[in-house]
Amino acid sequence: MRMPLPQAIVTRYFQLLAKRQFTESERELERLKQKMHKTEWNRGYYRALYGMYLSRRSNADNFAFFSDLDLSDRTKLHSYRREFLEHTRNGLHADFDRGYFSAWADCMRVLARLAGLNPSNDEAPEKKLSTLKTDKNQVTIENYVLKKKSGKKRL
Repeated sequence: MRMPLPQAIVTRYFQLLAKRQFTESERELERLKQKMHKTEWNRGYYRALYGMYLSRRSNADNFAFFSDLDLSDRTKLHSYRREFLEHTRNGLHADFDRGYFSAWADCMRVLARLAGLNPSNDEAPEKKLSTLKTDKNQVTIENYVLKKKSGKKRL
């Protein structure tokens, strides 16, 4: 049976894990543990969270899901989320398993949202440069060099 969990704490936990801020993520994990009711679903959910923490922290296991995960690939993260959600809806799984897969689905949801907020490093400079080029009031190195070559004094 699913028990409601404080989504703000869960979301913050995933954000901290993504940023590899282990001390803070461990604190959030402990806060979650204190607020959870003792059910099989919650036990599975917590085990998944704790496993994510261990996997992300060690980052040495080449077979661990987290070590192969591209945190910037929104499409793949959404695909994983759909797959985990299928497991949560599967009546053949026990409550523990449904809680476990639900934690992973929630994780993929948060990571996909984070990927959308932080465009990949390849895209960001182009967007920044195009903004500067179109802004006539913005001083750029290119404008400075052109003014210097033409002999105009800078204000």
